[in-house]
Amino acid sequence: MDVSIAIVGSGFSGIGLAIRLREQGIEDFAVLERGAGVGGTWHYNTYPGCACDVPSHLYSFSFAPNPDWTRTYSKQPEIRAYLERVVEDFGVASKIKLNTEVRGAEWDEEADCWRIDTSQGPVTAKVLVSGAGPLVEPKIPDFPGLERFAGPVFHSARWDHDADLKGKRVASVGTGASAIQYVPAIAPDVEKLHVIQRTPPWVMPHSGRAVTRLERTLFRRVPALQRAMRGGIYAARELMVLGFVKQPKGMKLLEKVGRRHMARALRDPALIAKTTPDYTVGCKRILPSNDWYPALARENVELHTDGVEEVRERSVVLAGGREIEADALIFGTGFHVVDVPVGRLVRGRGGRCLADHWDGSPRAHLGTTVPGFPNFFILLGPNTGLGHNSMVYMIESQIAYVLDALRAMRASGANAVEVRPEVEARFHAEVQQRMQGTVWNTGCVSWYQDQQGNNPTLWPDWTWRFRRRTARFDPKEYVVA
Repeated sequence: MDVSIAIVGSGFSGIGLAIRLREQGIEDFAVLERGAGVGGTWHYNTYPGCACDVPSHLYSFSFAPNPDWTRTYSKQPEIRAYLERVVEDFGVASKIKLNTEVRGAEWDEEADCWRIDTSQGPVTAKVLVSGAGPLVEPKIPDFPGLERFAGPVFHSARWDHDADLKGKRVASVGTGASAIQYVPAIAPDVEKLHVIQRTPPWVMPHSGRAVTRLERTLFRRVPALQRAMRGGIYAARELMVLGFVKQPKGMKLLEKVGRRHMARALRDPALIAKTTPDYTVGCKRILPSNDWYPALARENVELHTDGVEEVRERSVVLAGGREIEADALIFGTGFHVVDVPVGRLVRGRGGRCLADHWDGSPRAHLGTTVPGFPNFFILLGPNTGLGHNSMVYMIESQIAYVLDALRAMRASGANAVEVRPEVEARFHAEVQQRMQGTVWNTGCVSWYQDQQGNNPTLWPDWTWRFRRRTARFDPKEYVVA
């Protein structure tokens, strides 16, 4: 298959770019999706209780508002259904090639094109866009003896719905964003639930509620009302930059909210001690939940703070020597974020692998382009993540940048554009400098960081500044062939 533009992934990034391309009259593209359905992370994450921690009106395309959200914070099935409906409404379903896994992509310097190896055969494209996202490949610790475990073993992002957990003894590893949702969901059904924690998260009260029928009717009949709601939510969440980036000491107020939230649900001093973080609020991801602490307080739930030393056939041995019996083992241990899989699949000039170019510290100009990799764009690339606002806002900003780059290529008749190394280096240095005074640099160890201690994950500034910087593609920053 030969196309002008190949897009990898059909989550918000891939779908959004596909829609915008068609709106501009560009039809020669394909979206390569390894799964059996669209939705990206919302296709793969189907664990009990799965939901978004960004308000529904903000966690949706600006050009495709949904007046029918049933909750202020939507659950996974509703988000996936929204993306499926958007694909149909904007007529891009025929452009999405499902069950097509990208196994590698290499830049052909003589032909100025990308040669892509997929499970459905070779694809040639002038432009390659990665929309795979950082939260795609499950990360499972390499515990000694894991292969010997006799019961079901699975990651939250690949939930085994055939595994019957009712009345079973379950060991769950991890206390991150996924675990705080599925642990309360399965706790009432299991005989015993062992929650194995490495670091306690800061958990805040959740303000989610059902959207009334009247509200949905008003949003349908008065679209401006929903746009105003979206704008208000965006502005309110953007103010959190003041604490995250400008004045981390201001997070002390939020810390008091978290401690009060904990104290209301927990009465056991030992459990409170186990669940109290020793780092500044926001240094790791803040998690909203009204169910997490009550779940930990259940009689059939036990929280462990010792790490896993060994896995046996029907048990898990903790670092302190205690052996806990288990019929099933669940990992809520996050994803390969810094060592994102696309890095191992893409080869640029001279056959150089993107992972080798990054050498454990991902970087890209405006989180989008990398020197040595012509006509290659990354959506949700390095330093585009957020700790406070909607990733869809960042995605739409990058999509605008990619579209302007394509326009500039057409206008100049260019075969290839490649960001200049000094431009990428300058942007990377600027971002890491800005990171120094942020809450993410206050001493905790998190999945935001790489092996060098840099933070290649988050955007350390107002999101509107990122949008302003990606509004126009500047050819002077690129080598144009």
